[in-house]
Amino acid sequence: MIARGEMFGPDQPVIIHMLDIEAAAEALLGVKMELIDAAFPLLKGVVATTDVVEACTDVNIAIMVGGFGRKEGMERKDVMLKNVSIYKAQASTLDQHAAPHCKVLVVANPANTNALILKELAPSISEKNITCLTRLDHNRALAQISEKLEVDVIDVKNVIIWGNHSSTQYPDLNHATVQTINGSKPVTHLLGDDGWLKNEFIERVQQRGAAIIKARKLSSALSAASSACDHIRDWVIGTPKGSWVSMGVCSDGSYGIPQGLIYSFPVTCAKGQWSIVQGLNIDEFSREKMDITAKELMEEKSLAYASIDTT
Repeated sequence: MIARGEMFGPDQPVIIHMLDIEAAAEALLGVKMELIDAAFPLLKGVVATTDVVEACTDVNIAIMVGGFGRKEGMERKDVMLKNVSIYKAQASTLDQHAAPHCKVLVVANPANTNALILKELAPSISEKNITCLTRLDHNRALAQISEKLEVDVIDVKNVIIWGNHSSTQYPDLNHATVQTINGSKPVTHLLGDDGWLKNEFIERVQQRGAAIIKARKLSSALSAASSACDHIRDWVIGTPKGSWVSMGVCSDGSYGIPQGLIYSFPVTCAKGQWSIVQGLNIDEFSREKMDITAKELMEEKSLAYASIDTT
């Protein structure tokens, strides 16, 4: 996707840096061979390495897909310790060797808190340039509405994912619209089913990742990669006029969310910068859901900071 121009547009040449552990070095070389053999016109070079310094040197965009997910029987604090150890080395290296104004997207779970760890351990990278992926949840919400209303997904816009990339996230349709032959219509009016909106829809989006794991015995792959491309493309090139997207970004206190948390908000992007959409009406139901996911992130933050202090 990157080499085809789906991330940066059809006119932007790219050099791809790939980092993996020593045990995967041979497989990584195979990926490099395939990229070269595909003869992508935009691909001007491929670096495949197990050396974190070589991987991070002069990168303009860093997509962090490596992390340690929670396994059965593990406490959350154990997951945090594992991820702090992973991100400590990579954050330090990015801090020292990445290009000025490097933009970072954290995909590996727990994505919000991994991004927070990176923010703390890479002080030279602006907090505005450290984000996490909630675009996959955003796209899942769009797809659910498309299926429910039997409309093209391209005609649905302005859903919101608030909070954590976890089962506490709050998929919000209160501001979403669908473009119809009679103009733009609120999704809530077209649905006419408050029960579905506040229950089944939210649960479907929250649990979609788990459903995919159950079905294919593996985590989301294609949809996650596509969403990462969407995230970076909109951040770098800009969001369409009148539309917003969901990104995990550093809270500035908007909507009563504690400052400094990496929290998913509705954002617009222009000239390589994101801005949180302001002035949206938040009803009582939404307020409760937004606060629940913020509380979980505050708990994760405390665990992460304690883990940083012990490593």
